[in-house]
Amino acid sequence: MTMKSHIQALEERANAATVQSTVFGQLVAEALPKSLHCLKLKLTVDWLSKLPLQALAEENMNSPRVVDNNLYHFCIFSDNVLATSVVVNSTISNADHSKQLVFHIVTNGVSFGAMQAWFLTNDFRGATVEVQNIEEFSWLNVSYAPVVKQLYYEDVSVEPKLRNSKYLFLLNHLRFYIPEIYPQLEKIVFLDDDVVVQKDLTQLFSLDLHGNVNGAVETCLESFHRYYKYLNFSNPIISSKFDPQACGWAFGMNVFDLIAWRKANITARYHFWQEQNADRTLWKLGTLPPALLAFYGLTEPLDRRWHVLGLGYDMNIDDRLIESAAVIHFNGNMKPWLRLGIGRYKPLWKRYINESHPYYADCVTS
Repeated sequence: MTMKSHIQALEERANAATVQSTVFGQLVAEALPKSLHCLKLKLTVDWLSKLPLQALAEENMNSPRVVDNNLYHFCIFSDNVLATSVVVNSTISNADHSKQLVFHIVTNGVSFGAMQAWFLTNDFRGATVEVQNIEEFSWLNVSYAPVVKQLYYEDVSVEPKLRNSKYLFLLNHLRFYIPEIYPQLEKIVFLDDDVVVQKDLTQLFSLDLHGNVNGAVETCLESFHRYYKYLNFSNPIISSKFDPQACGWAFGMNVFDLIAWRKANITARYHFWQEQNADRTLWKLGTLPPALLAFYGLTEPLDRRWHVLGLGYDMNIDDRLIESAAVIHFNGNMKPWLRLGIGRYKPLWKRYINESHPYYADCVTS
């Protein structure tokens, strides 16, 4: 009996330590390193003090290139200046014709000035970069978007492993409103801010999606990436409409046919499922579960080499797989801009940083 009580006490301590470790790990993953905070502050001061920068930004916003469907359009939603810069720089560096690329960045009010200043004072080989502020999207409000009410007006107390700010971050849900943000565009490639592009992505725009809305790499090579792992199939509204063995797919590098999106009214589907999940019984948190529902039957599987995942948690990805990948994704807590990033993969990200920028030297290198 004494031995049993000792074992029980040890198990309770181990469980408590596991929970605490998860919380601390999440805090480290979400915290902005001092060096990146410094960079953002210096850039914001530049934006506020230099009127020519603001005039140049206005010129970019009004450029006919941002709505030209003969060009290749990419969108990134982020508040991380350096990470967004790596995505843009890596895409341009590996493109055959960089002047035909247009990047649409949306950030929040806190990061808007810094993001504008960075992209206006760096050279991106003739590509067009447009930066918008999510706080200026007056249509993104409680009466239109259920997620706004759920994020800002309801209790979001959840278990520690799900206290990830990206799930509670409106920018992360903006991917469901791409046609509203870019009403004149017909096709766009969505990129997460924790990816690195290694090949020319313009070929994605000529892929035949066979009438589907979303082109994505499937993730069900391992059994745990099927629908039943993301959704509550004990609920009849889920079990009656979806196949529990249906294959999951990855967010982070997606090609969207916006004409097909509008025709299928994907955003309305997303709203329906967000409202159904107001009590969080269909899924807990995140953007992938509602996407699996909204894009069900409308997702075209892409070759696996377009998008290789796991560089933010898996230390044993095959080098050949990484080398062949068009896009590598640092999904997971071990982001390459953090100390806890996996050392083996960090050079793949760092090679696309503009280290010649004086603020990078002042803040990051020092």
